[in-house]
This record gives sequence, C-alpha cells and structure tokens, in this order.
Amino acid sequence: MATSTINYGAATAIACGVASLASSATFVAGRESTEIDNTTNKFVDVLVEGFVTVGTTPTIDTEIRVYAWGSHTALSTTAKDTLDGLDSAETLVSAGVRAGFLKRIATMRVDATTSDRKYHFGPVGLAQVFDEMPQYWGLFVTHSTVAALNSTAGNHEFKYTGIKYDSA
Repeated sequence: MATSTINYGAATAIACGVASLASSATFVAGRESTEIDNTTNKFVDVLVEGFVTVGTTPTIDTEIRVYAWGSHTALSTTAKDTLDGLDSAETLVSAGVRAGFLKRIATMRVDATTSDRKYHFGPVGLAQVFDEMPQYWGLFVTHSTVAALNSTAGNHEFKYTGIKYDSA
C-alpha cells in the first residue's frame, strides 16, 4: 500500500516593496506583489508568512492588512482591476471591487504609537483560503496607520513555503 509523505519546499521570498508605503484609510491604496506562478511547481498548498514594520509614530488602533488573490490566468494576460502581477503601488477602484476578488489573510492591529515596531503574520495556508491552490496568485498589502511604513526595504518580509505530497 502506498503512503504519502508531506514535502515542504524551501522558503521563497515574495517581491512586495512596501517600504515607505503611504497609509490608506479605506484600504484601497497599497502595494501588490509580484505574481507567483504555481503551474510548474504545482504545490497543493503554500504557507504564507512575513512581517511589516510601521514607520514613525503610527496611530494606535489602526491596521495593516495582507490580502491574497488567486486566478486561473496570469494577471499579465488578464488584469484584476488595477492589479497586473508586478510589484507595484496600486489603487483599487473601490472597497467593493476589493471585496470581490481579494481574500484577507492577515490583519495586524497596531496597538501602540511605537515607531519602527515589527508586526508578524502567518503562516497562512492559501489552499484553505481559496478552497484549492490557484494556478497564479499574489498579495496586496495596505494599511491605515496614518504614517508611511518604515522606509528600509529589509524591515519588511513576505515569503511562502510550498507543500507537496510524495507517494512512497
């Protein structure tokens, strides 16, 4: 009888340059990551995790949000609203449009006015978020901290670990 063994891939960085990202009270302005193509690796799930560092004197009781999108088509072929699969600043048309295709995978509540505090999230399994692993996916990060995020690129991190099952 064949048995299955879980196989974790190496942690892989996700390009999403949120350094100095401006605040968005409505969570429609933010930064999209580079698109991840799952058609080659064919992971059955990925674990997404990372951290974001606030800037100088953020406002208390605000949020940093991480959303994920998934698609059967590359965004370079068919964009979703303003998202095109490139690591870039984007402003979505509306909160309603955002709710239609982005899934919130993390909310980090800013609980102090402490400058340069790091807020971690995850790991979050994307297959559970979408009911199966999408062929193409990416992130959208936004926040309402009033102050721009920390300006040093190395003070923010997004990564994923792919999961497969091997038969023995």
